[in-house]
Amino acid sequence: MVDKTEEIRVLQLVVSGLATQIHAHRVQGLVFGSKGLAALADKYDAHADEESSWMKKFAGRILDLGGEVKIEAAPAVEVHDDIVRYLQSEKKASEEGIAQVTELLPVLAQDVVAYEDMKAYLIDEDEDLQETNQDLELIALIGLDNWLVQKLAGPAAVD
Repeated sequence: MVDKTEEIRVLQLVVSGLATQIHAHRVQGLVFGSKGLAALADKYDAHADEESSWMKKFAGRILDLGGEVKIEAAPAVEVHDDIVRYLQSEKKASEEGIAQVTELLPVLAQDVVAYEDMKAYLIDEDEDLQETNQDLELIALIGLDNWLVQKLAGPAAVD
């Protein structure tokens, strides 16, 4: 038997976490944009849009289950001026978030819709984590300035 109350609680935890991340990515994008790093600003704005889609999906499932979606107080999130420190912080937050959500999966196991959506979300988050790891490795290999040139030039410059 599915415990809808517990399932709604878990989905709300994810919705609230995503709301915090959406806001953090938008603000971080503004910081990068103010430094003239439009490509990075656009990247994090797009990331916020993607997270917003996931949040809507999970909030919709709460409503489907007869629950109420809440807007909860968000914890403070540090905004970074330094790109490398930001990427390191993003890596840590992603690793912790993936671990936390993975621990919540068993609660959703009997709701195939919520379970499959959460698995897809975790796969997407893992892809984002791998991209952050690659960025940090590339910065260590070629230096921040060269990495910025590559990022700002866009995908066509790599071809």
